[in-house]
Amino acid sequence: MFKFLRIILLILLVSANLAYADQYSALYPGGDPVAGKVLLEKNCIQCHASSFGGDGSAIYTRENRLVKTSRGLKAQVRNCNTMLGLKWFEDEELSVTSYLNQTYYHFEK
Repeated sequence: MFKFLRIILLILLVSANLAYADQYSALYPGGDPVAGKVLLEKNCIQCHASSFGGDGSAIYTRENRLVKTSRGLKAQVRNCNTMLGLKWFEDEELSVTSYLNQTYYHFEK
């Protein structure tokens, strides 16, 4: 009985997490927030941390942040990709954008 309840609880938690993720990733179809986090950590964090200190997340949470819309977020990710010569494909840009939106910005449709 206890094992059955644990399975049900796990299913509910996974479902809730997927629903939460879908709410924000729907803005960026084709974006995978999990892959976006990996790309961000590999390519962006070092620069953000050197500019804003700590883990670099202050760039997203500061009061006077530049990104104010979902379109602006997508454009900023593309801008960084171009300026840094990362050569990400569009799906990689969308993945990073989706992760940032899900984690920091919370723009909705």
